[in-house]
Amino acid sequence: MQETVAADQDRFAPNSICFGCGPANPEGLQIKSHWEGTPDDGVFVMHFDPAEAHQAFPGVLNGGILGTLLDCHSNWCAATALMHHHGWDAPDCTVTADFHVRLRRPTPYPGRLTVRARPTAIDDRTCRVEAEVLADVDGQQKVTATCTGTFVAVTEGHPAYHRWG
Repeated sequence: MQETVAADQDRFAPNSICFGCGPANPEGLQIKSHWEGTPDDGVFVMHFDPAEAHQAFPGVLNGGILGTLLDCHSNWCAATALMHHHGWDAPDCTVTADFHVRLRRPTPYPGRLTVRARPTAIDDRTCRVEAEVLADVDGQQKVTATCTGTFVAVTEGHPAYHRWG
């Protein structure tokens, strides 16, 4: 299913090769994230349709895939929240300083996932984010995994500085 809103990854980093979020990585997950609302009053959202190969065992998604979804989506939440906060025209490249995933219940396969994230603290070049994965569990949308993380906008000289260019 195609997203109807332009994904921030496509807008700001079309040449990125990141396994989780890189539009230029045909082997990757190629997540597509966008704001519903603004970083001040909205939520950063993505939808993901896992492939059969993303299972840990029949009917359950692999925890590493969930971690990748949460890491990359939260990183883009932080990058765009920093951009909004500082009034930049485009986000500076951000990297993960730390992220902590909690697998709260098995994430069923198949089925579309929704990942939501919000910034919880922003300073000069750092943003803290909380995120969650929602999946259809017995006919109801339930949180199956959560994440908290710290993401840092890098400056020239850092190896990731031009990775989105």
